[in-house]
Amino acid sequence: MKVFGTLLSVLFVLCLSSCKDEVVRTRTYHRLTPYYISVSELRKQAISMDKPQEMSAPGKIYIYGNYLFINEVTKGIHVIDNTDPASPRFLNFINIPGNIDLAVNNNILYADSYVDLLAFDISDPTKIGLVNRVENVFDHQYINKEKGLIRGYKDTIVTDVITHQMTDGTKAEPMFFDSFGASAASASQSYGTGGSMARFTLMNNSLYTVTTNSLKLFNVSSPKEPVFVNTINLGGGIETIFPYQNKLFIGSTTGMHIYNAIDPSKPVKLATYQHLTSCDPVIVQGKYAYVTLRSGNFCRLGTNVLDVIDIEDPTKPVLVSSFPMLNPHGLTISNNN
Repeated sequence: MKVFGTLLSVLFVLCLSSCKDEVVRTRTYHRLTPYYISVSELRKQAISMDKPQEMSAPGKIYIYGNYLFINEVTKGIHVIDNTDPASPRFLNFINIPGNIDLAVNNNILYADSYVDLLAFDISDPTKIGLVNRVENVFDHQYINKEKGLIRGYKDTIVTDVITHQMTDGTKAEPMFFDSFGASAASASQSYGTGGSMARFTLMNNSLYTVTTNSLKLFNVSSPKEPVFVNTINLGGGIETIFPYQNKLFIGSTTGMHIYNAIDPSKPVKLATYQHLTSCDPVIVQGKYAYVTLRSGNFCRLGTNVLDVIDIEDPTKPVLVSSFPMLNPHGLTISNNN
C-alpha cells in the first residue's frame, strides 16, 4: 500500500510537469530617453555677443532708457535700440543658454541661465560683457542632481522579451503592441511680453525673483555684485511679481499675494486675494490692483476676466468689479489707461 501511494505521488508530479509550457513574447514600443549635460559642462558653453538674430520664440520684454531687451526663450536676449520707435534697430544678441527672465539695474542686466544668475554690463549696448555669475540659486524642473540638466529626449525603439510559464487549460492570449502608435506630448508654455508677466523685479536695491513655489532675494546695492540673501516659501502655482510702493504683488494660479517689503530682505505677507484656479498676471496703480485671469492648459478651471481689486487697505483686498474678456495674456497701464 505504501508503494502504491508513492507511485501515485510520482505520477501526479509527472502530470504537473507535462502541463507546463513556456511562452516567449516580445513587445516593441517607443521610449523617450532623457539625455543630460552636467552643470559644470553647461557653464562652459559660450555666453557671447552675436550679430542680430530673427525672433522665433520671443518671451519677456524689458524697457531701459531707449533700449528694449527681449528674451528669446531659453536662448538669450535681443538688444534693440528703440530711440526711433517707428524704426527700432536690432543691435546684437546675447547668447544665454536657458534664459527666461531679465531685469536691469543701473546699467547692469540680470538674467537667469538655468540654475545661475548672470550679471552683464550694458553701459555700452554695443559692447555688452558678463561681469558676474551667482551659481546654483534657482531651481530647475529638468535638473537631476546626479546627472545634471535634461537637455532633451531621444526617441528610442525598445524591444523587450518576456517569458511566461503557461499550464494546459490556460490559453496564451495574443498581446499586441503598436510600435508606431506612441507619441510624446510636447510640453509647451506661452510666455508674455509685458511687465505684468515678469518673474524678476527690482525695488530698494533688491532683486526679487519668483519660482513656481518660492521668492528668492538678492542684494544688488552693488549692481555688479549681486548677493543671494534668502528664499521664502510661497506655496505652489506662483507665476508673476510686481513691485509698488514698498510692496510686492505676487500672482499665482489661485490668488494674488501681497507682501510688505519695507525691510527689503524680510518681506512680510499681508494678505491673499483668492480666485478660481487661473493664470494670474497682476499690475498695480494707486489704490487698485488689476488682475487678468484666463483659462488654458495650465490654468484648469480658469475664467477669462479682468478683476479690479481695492488694495487701499492691503491687509484686506476687496473685489470692486470684474470685466469679461477673451483669454487675456497680461496687461499694462499707460497714461492712466
